[in-house]
Amino acid sequence: MKNILVILGGGRANGNTVQLAKSFIKGAEEAGHNVETISLLKTDIQGCLGCNACRFGKPCIQKDGFNELAPKIKNADLIVLSSPLYFWTISAKLKAFIERFYCIAEEDPNPPIGRYEKYPVKDCALLMTSADNFFWTFEQAVSYYQFALINYIGFRDKGMVLAGGCGDTNGRPQIDKTDYLEKAFEFGKNIYV
Repeated sequence: MKNILVILGGGRANGNTVQLAKSFIKGAEEAGHNVETISLLKTDIQGCLGCNACRFGKPCIQKDGFNELAPKIKNADLIVLSSPLYFWTISAKLKAFIERFYCIAEEDPNPPIGRYEKYPVKDCALLMTSADNFFWTFEQAVSYYQFALINYIGFRDKGMVLAGGCGDTNGRPQIDKTDYLEKAFEFGKNIYV
């Protein structure tokens, strides 16, 4: 049994992204995992200011929702990032959340090339939805996920569900007309098999 933290990075209250995440959660819970969901629509998190107070043994100077999430991040075995596609990448709310990982990093006296600190080692997964479904639709978002979270922070990639073609941007969610909800359910159910 694993502790899974699902971060909802935006979208509509019952839109495609939330439905995709709920299917993943249902599968993960059916497999016996503990799942907690945090909505960044309800939890205010500001982006990193780069002040480096955290590098001098001080807590992050920003007094927002991230301070309450830091212990949950440290306790999680798996962090699932869930976002609609906005301007060809993850939502700004999710990007701000990721930036703030900086304040939970520790000094690394022998860092690998390109990194100056070490982060808690976690598993990570990505769930995304989009109205578009071109071969390049998720390219920028996947590149950011792989570079920032997997290569730089050092999280272990457990996979992703990229749900393109879920309706137009002005209409009702149409993910239920695709097979992505079932894919997300199976992904959650089998993520640690």
